[in-house]
Amino acid sequence: MSIRTFARLGALPAATAAIALSLATPASAHVTATPSTAAAGSYTVVTFSVGHGCEGSPTTKLEIQVPESVLSVTPSRNPFYDVEKTIEQLDEPVADAHGNEVTERTASIVYTATTPLPDGERDAFELSFQLPDAEGEMLTFPTVQTCQTGETGWVEVPAEGQDADELESPAPAFEIVAAEGGGHGDDAAAEPAADEAETTDDGETTETTEAAADAGDRLAGPRLGRPGGRPARPGRRRSRPRPDALDLVTSAARPVRRHPALPPGGAGSLPHWSRSRSSCSGPRRPRRTPS
Repeated sequence: MSIRTFARLGALPAATAAIALSLATPASAHVTATPSTAAAGSYTVVTFSVGHGCEGSPTTKLEIQVPESVLSVTPSRNPFYDVEKTIEQLDEPVADAHGNEVTERTASIVYTATTPLPDGERDAFELSFQLPDAEGEMLTFPTVQTCQTGETGWVEVPAEGQDADELESPAPAFEIVAAEGGGHGDDAAAEPAADEAETTDDGETTETTEAAADAGDRLAGPRLGRPGGRPARPGRRRSRPRPDALDLVTSAARPVRRHPALPPGGAGSLPHWSRSRSSCSGPRRPRRTPS
């Protein structure tokens, strides 16, 4: 038996084990929640992933419970599902991050499938909301997955010191971490920028006025013959500066010089023959008559 045959026979058990592992993985997958950011007080988009059905049955509905510390949730559309928000009234009004009074909150988000999700396929659902300004808090989203046959409740919460991987049907959850440079709506970062811009008497900021002046200087450029202009090179004749608008107006107001050969009345006071013929052309010749 050749070495190549031994290698092929040795690869068969490994391939069989890999196939068995791939078939067993979807059965042990959970509904998970993955935030785009977990910083306290920031806005985030949480992606809920569904990796399989209910013991082989296609998924028809997914209901996600929203934690009480989250007031408002915006669900993303999904082309294969109808989405619905469940709203509940609060016992007492509370203030949101912007100081507005809130009397109701989003209790749950329900995705109902128009086309059932097959057991061997996965799908994702996105929810957008603002995280509470509470570092270290664990946000838990109990989720009920309904299938054509049966349902699975991903609602188990680990006890203190218990690992969530030890649970059979853990609820999707993640922990809020410290904010980096302040959360959304923090005006502390905007205050230094406001202090740097001083306001003039005309209502414009000093930065804007100075920027406009610098831009005007760059467009105008240095002019020859004026302070700050570029000096002429040795042995090179300096070109005359371009006239300004004021120079053009002044030159237009200057009197026009009259030629000494013209009479005081101008060209209009000359005889008609002098205007049509030059004075140096001599006397006119008499016309010949036919004999």
